[in-house]
Amino acid sequence: MLNRTVISIVDDDQPYRESMRKLIMFLGYIVEAFPSAADFLASPVLAETACLVTDVSMPGMTGLELHRYLVDAGYEIPTILVTAYPDEVVRHQALKDGVVCYLSKPVDDDHLERCLRSALQPGRPIEDNS
Repeated sequence: MLNRTVISIVDDDQPYRESMRKLIMFLGYIVEAFPSAADFLASPVLAETACLVTDVSMPGMTGLELHRYLVDAGYEIPTILVTAYPDEVVRHQALKDGVVCYLSKPVDDDHLERCLRSALQPGRPIEDNS
């Protein structure tokens, strides 16, 4: 059964973006993928996005900056940050700023699925959001 929920992925690494897109599609979601925050922000998909999965380190606007921009602009899009370079200070600030999960690459499929469910069902606890 296909879930009509749109998940948007923003990651400048094309192979990783594509593998994440396939994984989330396999979980039953509609997925849109973008190479940059600017591309995502300019897209009509922005208004339909139920959850955002974005890389932390990207040229231009970082994933955390994108999350903050969306919050400041009045969008309530649950955000999951992924990074190849985990940093406890960034993780702490991101979670304090309302990010649902801060995950290290390579992302564990089951953990990502739990984060997506939590993002789409506010109030649902996550065992560990790192």
